[in-house]
Amino acid sequence: MNQDLDIVHLLLNASWVVQAVVVLLLGVSVASWAVIFGKAASLNAVHKRNAAFEQAFWSGTSMHDLYTAAIQKTNGTGPMERIFAAGMREFLKLRERRIAETNVLLEGAQRAMRASFQREVDAMEAQLSFLGSVASVSPYVGLFGTVWGIMHAFTGLAALESVTLATVAPGIAEALVATAIGLFAAIPAVVAYNRFSTNVDRAASHMDTFADEFSNILQRNLSAQTPT
Repeated sequence: MNQDLDIVHLLLNASWVVQAVVVLLLGVSVASWAVIFGKAASLNAVHKRNAAFEQAFWSGTSMHDLYTAAIQKTNGTGPMERIFAAGMREFLKLRERRIAETNVLLEGAQRAMRASFQREVDAMEAQLSFLGSVASVSPYVGLFGTVWGIMHAFTGLAALESVTLATVAPGIAEALVATAIGLFAAIPAVVAYNRFSTNVDRAASHMDTFADEFSNILQRNLSAQTPT
């Protein structure tokens, strides 16, 4: 009885549909764990780079020095630094065209920062939809394997004259393994999806606030340069 209920033994003797479901779910689980580790590392890097740039931004370093440092970096820049560089680049381009209207300069910088902000948020949200799909679909795929396995088990039992628990248990157990593996794939995915979504929302809110503060600084500088 113990040998019959061994998981490996159950899967090897399961129907091909249950085996295919189990292989699919295991593959999805491995892929979701790869996404989880990769996304955790990337969001941690985003947090560290944003914090480092924000510290430099408020340390009193001039805007031109920060912009020069940002555009000279080939890699290692964070989302907040790229948003700043996009706004500053557009601002300087408009100034080079001899545009003096404060509203035009500010709106140009803000549009550039909004476009950069959206690109950064899209990059941070990449592959979160995959985790959401794994979290929502895996239990149903596992349930499909279970239902099919139970149908297969009862079909085989119909030919027997006497049915005991010992004859029913292996067929039911092999079917339930599919549901268990579906939950095994779904639970880490849903936990990671919720955590990463919260982290992305916090980072996006922080970057949006920074863009507003940078716009205010530009406006104050332009107002100070405008003769009264």
